[in-house]
Amino acid sequence: MESSKKRNLANAIFLLLSLAVLAVVLAFFLHCFYSYFYPMTYSEEIKALGNEYNIESALIASVANAESGFDEKAVSSKGAKGVMQLMPSTAEWLSGKLGLEYSEEKLLQGDYSLTLGAYYLSYLINIFENKELALCAYNAGPSNVREWLEDKECSSDGKTLDKIPFAETESYLNKVMKNYNYYSKKYS
Repeated sequence: MESSKKRNLANAIFLLLSLAVLAVVLAFFLHCFYSYFYPMTYSEEIKALGNEYNIESALIASVANAESGFDEKAVSSKGAKGVMQLMPSTAEWLSGKLGLEYSEEKLLQGDYSLTLGAYYLSYLINIFENKELALCAYNAGPSNVREWLEDKECSSDGKTLDKIPFAETESYLNKVMKNYNYYSKKYS
């Protein structure tokens, strides 16, 4: 009887240790998963830009992740460049508004791209007074969003979108908002 109790105790201890090791391994892989899909690259710069341009840092990070996965050397098939995937013409216009020297090569520098992109997001939020509309404008352009707001098939009230006619923009908005759900916890 005594050896049966010892064996049961040994089995219980082994089971507890196995569960503890499994928990540690799962926590490690979960951390790796989130680090891969939701990197915290440029977090200090993003916090500073959020404060400077009065915009949520989580939103800046969400756009950077959706646009390029924080790859400062990213170039799209349409010619958008850098972490925030700005078109050179837009970046040149933004540089002028900020009083910054512009060169297309600078778009491939993370801090420069983040500065322009964060300012642009703030600008679009001020224009549209709505985060989702601003994100749609970031992706499809402000003129498209204005047209959609005037189209009764897309907007019943002229202030919000009931329908986004570009599948790419709708997908983009969903991706950024998914990122935002994660990053809003990290940047709070």
